Amino acid sequence: MTAEIIYKGELRTEMKHLLSGEIVITDAPIDNNGKGGAFSPTDIVAAACGSCALTVMGIAARTHNILLDGTRVTVLKVMINNPRKISEVHLDFYFPQNNYSGKEKNILESNARTCPVTLSLHPDIKLDLQFHY
Repeated sequence: MTAEIIYKGELRTEMKHLLSGEIVITDAPIDNNGKGGAFSPTDIVAAACGSCALTVMGIAARTHNILLDGTRVTVLKVMINNPRKISEVHLDFYFPQNNYSGKEKNILESNARTCPVTLSLHPDIKLDLQFHY
């Protein structure tokens, strides 16, 4: 078992990670009858792309002695209707000043593009990754 999710009412859920006990709250977005008081489930999917990419980049960075601490990623999720679903996820990676070599950039970027979450997205979802060094 990975998680337990409880519907709290008013389009809000509470997700509990069973191993750690950590809690994540979700709310429906304002444009879909919600209050927008927390991540929506689709926000979490898009954010998971960025988090997963940074995680696998971190594994590669550790293996190859590449500085990654301080790297951040911004996430833009684009929704469409009929049916309502994610149509695009844009990830912009911003790296600390480090004079990365071409080889290091290739290692980081190839890992970001092949993280398990992005590979699990439906092929119709446009995935745009940009890297800013």
